[in-house]
Amino acid sequence: MQPRVMLTVSSLLSVVLFSLHWADEMARGLAPGTLAAAGGMVILLVWLSATLVFADRRWGLVLVLLGALLASAVPLLHMSGRGLVLGRYANGEAMFFWVWVNIGMGASGMLSAVLALRLLATRAPSQSV
Repeated sequence: MQPRVMLTVSSLLSVVLFSLHWADEMARGLAPGTLAAAGGMVILLVWLSATLVFADRRWGLVLVLLGALLASAVPLLHMSGRGLVLGRYANGEAMFFWVWVNIGMGASGMLSAVLALRLLATRAPSQSV
């Protein structure tokens, strides 16, 4: 499979898992669902635009790499302190979904980061648009 196609698929998977994670946290009251949280929408807009519209440009790949690193960092940030779940969920099913989305987001984010770095490293300077 072409590296650019793999990057697009893994980056889109990371975006979907990131939005599921964010929606789950808002639905459970762990993140504010207020207008102040609109920054997350901007992150998703830039990440999707970089993945689907600007991935053929060097700065688009850099933005995809930035989104991939963000996705990779979310589970690590949640694992600090009292652990991934933080003792907030009483329902075992809710705990499973939340943890599964975190792990999937971290894995797909790391894959996207590796693929973006590979494409950035193999791209000739004359191809920079």
